[in-house]
Amino acid sequence: MSNAQRWQWLIIVGVSGWLVWLLSPVLMPFMLAGVFAYLGDPLVDRLERLRLGRGLAAGIVFMVMLLMLALALLLVVPLVQRQISRLVAALPAYAAWFTRDAVPWLEQKLHVPPSEFDTATLIERIREHIGTVGGIAATLLGYATRSGLALISWGVSIVLVPVVTFYLLRDWDKLVAHVDTLLPRDAQPTLRRLAHETDSVLGAFVRGQLLVMLGLAIYYAGALKLVGLDVGPLIGMIAGLVSFVPYLGFIIGIVASIIAALVQFHDVLHLLLVLAVFGVGSVLESYILVPKLVGDRIGLHPVAVIFAVLAFGELFGFIGVLLALPMASIAMVLLRFLRDRYEASSLYAGHEQPKIVSTEGDPVDPDAHPPPAGSEPPAAP
Repeated sequence: MSNAQRWQWLIIVGVSGWLVWLLSPVLMPFMLAGVFAYLGDPLVDRLERLRLGRGLAAGIVFMVMLLMLALALLLVVPLVQRQISRLVAALPAYAAWFTRDAVPWLEQKLHVPPSEFDTATLIERIREHIGTVGGIAATLLGYATRSGLALISWGVSIVLVPVVTFYLLRDWDKLVAHVDTLLPRDAQPTLRRLAHETDSVLGAFVRGQLLVMLGLAIYYAGALKLVGLDVGPLIGMIAGLVSFVPYLGFIIGIVASIIAALVQFHDVLHLLLVLAVFGVGSVLESYILVPKLVGDRIGLHPVAVIFAVLAFGELFGFIGVLLALPMASIAMVLLRFLRDRYEASSLYAGHEQPKIVSTEGDPVDPDAHPPPAGSEPPAAP
């Protein structure tokens, strides 16, 4: 590739990134639709192999996805609201435990002055925020109706996402083939290989990690419910859904469950049961769910995962948190490619010292001391 071609590629990438940043408020529905279409495309391809037309297969997968989303909302939203209502009702008990047990322990062990704790104000603020979360639909509707433009934006997004998802599902293979025809001919094999590796990594992460999150959420919610925690299902769902960040779901879940067990039961038995639940969950995640559903094809170090989540969250907000690991997986594929190119370059290998070959054809060590001038070689025995 010549220097002119490198500059052209650099300009194209820079302009594309600038346009994406400029149009980011408008691109969100299309990004969500692209994620749904990417998840559903393998199912459409399988139905096509059963002699179904692409349009019919896309319609079937699209209706299944809509039904699953509607069923999840009907089941999860009422459950979450009930759990939040229980948490709000239990706030006085948590406040009493915090004042009676936690504050003296903090004062004794950490030497924190009691003036740092204003439990009445703290509980009131928590109650206000949790009450707001409890009325999810009312909060969103109230926010949207305060601005006609926001209401229109929400309405357009709600309509656009399913429409664009269906059309992307139907024409996914055509779009991929069209992009392939636009690739530069000399770079087409390399770009195809990178696209194949990226698809493999993203498929392993997105589909596998979603199943891991769902499995952990169901396990933690059910196990904590069996332990007897009133807010156990809520804690379990949160712990499972944030488990895509290494150790975050485990830490949040076990800390919240220990506090809930101490407030509700005041005994050691339920504390041990909570510890057992999360111990089994950690083993289940590390040795069964992740190896079976995700595997080792991603290869992201936990520190890299945490950094990616924090960095993308800082740059793009909550959507950045959701897209952090897929984008990090793509970046990992590109970094592997750049590493291979670097290791094959003269910059990495350096200039090797040429070997000196004797008249007999044997290599001579250049660092060896040469024989003194005029000396005869030793006679052969």
